[in-house]
Amino acid sequence: MQRFVRWPSVVGGMGLGAALGVLAAFFGEVRAPAPLLLTLVGLCGAAGAWAPVWQGLRVGAAALAFALALCLLTPILRAPLNALTLAQSPVQADAIVILGGGVQCGSAVLEPSSLARLVRGLELWRAGYAPVVTVSEQSGRLGPQGCPKMSAIEQAHIRALYGAAGPQVFTLANVTTTRDEAARVRDLARARQWRRVLLVTTPSHSRRAAALFRAQGVPVTSVPAPETRFDLTLPFPHDRLYAARILAYEGLSRVKAMLGGTPER
Repeated sequence: MQRFVRWPSVVGGMGLGAALGVLAAFFGEVRAPAPLLLTLVGLCGAAGAWAPVWQGLRVGAAALAFALALCLLTPILRAPLNALTLAQSPVQADAIVILGGGVQCGSAVLEPSSLARLVRGLELWRAGYAPVVTVSEQSGRLGPQGCPKMSAIEQAHIRALYGAAGPQVFTLANVTTTRDEAARVRDLARARQWRRVLLVTTPSHSRRAAALFRAQGVPVTSVPAPETRFDLTLPFPHDRLYAARILAYEGLSRVKAMLGGTPER
């Protein structure tokens, strides 16, 4: 076997790198996919020039393709997806904490997960579980410069629906991660003597979010919003694809936390 292979393998490596870049951008919800894509294209193209590495790269790609096909063709992800969810019955509380889920910067509207969380939080308020809600203002590290603030859009929704009769709203300012939100709520709870809060987020984020809040000493009851991105029963391949994305994102967040970083959102 030759140590170095020919240009067709280099081009093949670049194509494989492009495919891996797209997968990384989709499954990891990477915020800057273009630099990552270019890096993977270059690295895999270089790997294609060296026969032993190229062979290993092809075997790894085949294994990844098999695992992805298994996830798409069967509901195998249902159990691990359910393990991410902590759904509890709502109880009387002092505040309803609506975690941030993202905003579409160009069109200045809430992402579906953000809107679902807001709707669920307001349902709990209307049912009388707590008189106060919190919304999150994302930091400048999230999204392009000049991106509208989630908190401003959510408060505009609340005013449009209820006017002066709406709930008292507190803003968790300048948050980047769920840990930031937990710290802001901890400070509010101490200042206002809150004894319990209802925590509203998406189902797949609920168990991790509740653990982060409890680590800050905040007693929480987890009342997740409905999942809007896919059917949790995973009946179709596109539902399973999005479930795989969520599992990858949550897994990477936990790995990052174990390595000393802060979990994403």
